[in-house]
Amino acid sequence: MTFRATGIAAALILLGVAPAFAKQCYAPDARSQSRGYSRAVTVEGGKTMWLGGQYGTPNASFDSQVRETFTELDKTIRAQGGAGISDMVTMTVFINDGRLGDRFIELRKEFFKECFPASTLITVTGFAQPGLLIEIEGMAVLGGK
Repeated sequence: MTFRATGIAAALILLGVAPAFAKQCYAPDARSQSRGYSRAVTVEGGKTMWLGGQYGTPNASFDSQVRETFTELDKTIRAQGGAGISDMVTMTVFINDGRLGDRFIELRKEFFKECFPASTLITVTGFAQPGLLIEIEGMAVLGGK
């Protein structure tokens, strides 16, 4: 950063105006787009939030559990001062039936329209609570753009 840019940023901070943070999603190919994830997400600045595993109501349908899980993630991020689920930069998704992977991707696209988080989808044999079909943990950067 040049001296002039540093001075401008410092002046904005003194005036109570924080400079915009940059969030870039790298999804260069058809596979990334069709699977609804970014190969990498780069963020400058912001406040990092680690999100513990979140899940929906046990014994509900898979679709209901996915939607409820994303809604809870959104609420958690907002409760800590973030913009919501769009602040997520990465997620690890655990499902207990690999055949539901494609359905999960369709549902995720309902919540993430353009800048998809980096993501890993893992099939597990079970969860700590009976009746769960999915659990998602991740990381968000508050103040990202």
